[in-house]
Amino acid sequence: MNATVLLVEDEELVGTMVRMNLEGQSHEVVWVRDGQQALDSANGARFDLILLDISLPRKDGIEVLGELRKRGVGTPIMMLTARADIQTKVQALEMGADDYLPKPFDVAELLARVSALVRRSQAERQVPSDQKVSIGERAVNFETREAETNEGRVTLSEKEAAIVRLLVAARGKVLSRSDIIEEVWGMEVSPTERTVDNFILRLRTLFEPEPARPRHIVTVRGSGYRYVP
Repeated sequence: MNATVLLVEDEELVGTMVRMNLEGQSHEVVWVRDGQQALDSANGARFDLILLDISLPRKDGIEVLGELRKRGVGTPIMMLTARADIQTKVQALEMGADDYLPKPFDVAELLARVSALVRRSQAERQVPSDQKVSIGERAVNFETREAETNEGRVTLSEKEAAIVRLLVAARGKVLSRSDIIEEVWGMEVSPTERTVDNFILRLRTLFEPEPARPRHIVTVRGSGYRYVP
């Protein structure tokens, strides 16, 4: 499944290696070398995936990640970084990163993770445009991930849209945090259960009439979450 990938990497050796291997899989690669270029590129074109280093000139990858999600860019983002500490991983995942691969990494693993994210990204685009769901007075279009929310029209991240889809598809069934992690993150670097809670809090802020007193995305104490139409 061919994809257009934005590679944000300032190390010449790593960038060359990643680009060559992605192009060897018939992906199209746009390679930029600093954080500001990444923001400019992501604004000006549609990508299936962004590979984002953290240690970058001008703006670091965490800043870029936060700015892209604030702008409503829902493109899947995988962090490529020499920072392997848990705190940085958790921070990136909670800010909307879809995967996190520490350097040095195995090329085969990188390509497998890229393929998984691209499949999800392109599958989202293939959902019929009439597949929409209403959450109270708000709504989500799963074709575009655009949503009518308390903050106006926003583009959900892939993970946010996946969690909404999962909750709605469960038809009132209680989903544990581990269920959500398994279905939404799959074989990627697993987040903590606290990460799931933070995503739920964000979705409540977007969709609930009173986020502090949720009526649609409700907590089942000691068990997890369920969706109430």
